[in-house]
Amino acid sequence: MAASNANQPARRPVEILLVDDDVGDVQLTLEAFEEGRLGNRLHVAADGEKALAFLRRETPYESAPRPDLILLDLNMPRKGGHEVLADLKADPDLATIPVAIVTGTVEEGEILEAYNLGVACYVTKPIDVTKLMIAVCSIPHFQVTVMTSEAAS
Repeated sequence: MAASNANQPARRPVEILLVDDDVGDVQLTLEAFEEGRLGNRLHVAADGEKALAFLRRETPYESAPRPDLILLDLNMPRKGGHEVLADLKADPDLATIPVAIVTGTVEEGEILEAYNLGVACYVTKPIDVTKLMIAVCSIPHFQVTVMTSEAAS
């Protein structure tokens, strides 16, 4: 006899902020999350400055949710991923949000710098939702909600 889900509390979607300036990569990430049937809400910031405004709930993001996870590209105009990561980790209100680097950069120095700045995991593009979820699920105290076929319909 299958156990009923009626007694389990409803889980809220995981709020994820994707910070990436490449429209094609953003679209591929959105599609990967859709195909993976992940019960999460994905918000997008096109550069590091917009991401920090979103996180600090500055204009026009006053009603933005606090993300449970940040997916951060390293190579962006205006403010790059390493700068964003350093700003996040220096802010006591934002420092506890786990950050996963999702980038095409595979240089050892870049990866080491990201980990030295406190990144939780590092995933290379093109994004593979399975690899991303394995990496994200390795973050301590982080849980990703995967939609069942019943919840998705």
